[in-house]
Amino acid sequence: MVEYEYRVLKFTRDVSRADIRRTLADHAEYGHWELHRTRVYIGGIQRTWLRRKIIRATRTA
Repeated sequence: MVEYEYRVLKFTRDVSRADIRRTLADHAEYGHWELHRTRVYIGGIQRTWLRRKIIRATRTA
């Protein structure tokens, strides 16, 4: 079974879409995160969940 770790990012309504896109792209490129879910709440707050696989090293010897 695949295990994931999650990170939640919260953006207020005064953050531009370009800044949000740049932040998410940086997390994806350098941290190997993938977009899992995005919700926009009343008032304009956007919460985004990112996830990445947990790779466990197995002992060979």
